[in-house]
Amino acid sequence: MAALRYKFLELSRVTDVDLEQAVNEWVAKGWKLDDIRFVVTAHSRRPAMAYISFTRDHAEDGDDEPG
Repeated sequence: MAALRYKFLELSRVTDVDLEQAVNEWVAKGWKLDDIRFVVTAHSRRPAMAYISFTRDHAEDGDDEPG
């Protein structure tokens, strides 16, 4: 079994457009969406931040820097 690599993104602006763009960009590069976690505050219903995690097999390494 190949070891997994993880990629984490931190979004400080959490909109549907920003989430969609980030996920589509990294999935197109061969990463698999693992999870999205939202950080909320007591003062707002909207998330203040989002953390997105992706995985892929270590053998699939390649150019994974955002374009």
